[in-house]
Amino acid sequence: MATDSGRAFACFALLCLLVLAAMIAIALGTVAIPPSTIISAIVSFDGSRDHILVTSIRVPRVIAALLAGSALAVSGAIMQAVTNNPLASPGLLGINAGAAFAVVSVMTLFGAGVGDIYVWFAFLGAAIAAIVVYALGSCGAFGRSPLGLVLAGAVVATFLTSLTTAVLIFDQSTLDAVRLWTAGSVTGRTMAQARTVAPYILTGLVAAVLLGRHLTTLTLGADASRALGQNPVVWRGASVAIVILLAGGAVALAGPIGFVGLVAPHIARMCVGIDYRWVLPFSALGGALLVVVADTAGRLVFGSQSFPVGVTIALVGAPFFLYLARTRLREET
Repeated sequence: MATDSGRAFACFALLCLLVLAAMIAIALGTVAIPPSTIISAIVSFDGSRDHILVTSIRVPRVIAALLAGSALAVSGAIMQAVTNNPLASPGLLGINAGAAFAVVSVMTLFGAGVGDIYVWFAFLGAAIAAIVVYALGSCGAFGRSPLGLVLAGAVVATFLTSLTTAVLIFDQSTLDAVRLWTAGSVTGRTMAQARTVAPYILTGLVAAVLLGRHLTTLTLGADASRALGQNPVVWRGASVAIVILLAGGAVALAGPIGFVGLVAPHIARMCVGIDYRWVLPFSALGGALLVVVADTAGRLVFGSQSFPVGVTIALVGAPFFLYLARTRLREET
């Protein structure tokens, strides 16, 4: 079993890898920019073409990827702990779809963009979707089982995605504005947009890390957590509130990027064990790294600066999900 010093070293190594990936993402593109120019653009901006390219386009794009990736990964880890379901994630349980539908609806009414009003509607959509999925998953023969929640999430996500598509079909102007966003994209994000969403995501990340010990207790089951003096209802409610804050903020900024909340927590548990005091920070770093690398790979492999990062991640996440589902079914049979 890994020691705390080993886990700390793993997190530090992942942080260094994340910084390297972020620098590479900023440097690469249609115009290659050396690291020295990147640093000088951030430290002493002089208004040159390269400095404008770094500060106005590439840095905001990377910051958006960092924020969205860490938020989705941590929200996925929390949901897996609360539901005791390794297949749980904001995307699979319909939370991303709820936030996306709410944002697209308000864009249709008030115009496209990312601002405070869109963030709050994203939170509202995520909250309603979470409540509906939990209610549906608690009914019938499944009774809050992992399979029941996954099935309910699939139904709600499909329904809300269909509604979102219908709204976009009847509103061409909104479709043109959010075509990439609905596939999960950090293309064209600005520092103003990142600053709008960052306080909500950072608050959620800090709250999640502070909740780490209680989440570890929740994974033991309701009876065990009560025996240890924990009120599962209270801490599950706090956990869901954090998930809504994180997933809503991520979707408002970068769209409904799937599979990050599924893949990153599993890799974290493989590396640092099941203690959520370590799983959560490792998931945050791993999710951010996953989105930054996927966005950079999509730009380079497909030769398009606007290629959606959600598509690149799906190419990896879908097979990973099938592997987890088959493993879960073998365990239950």
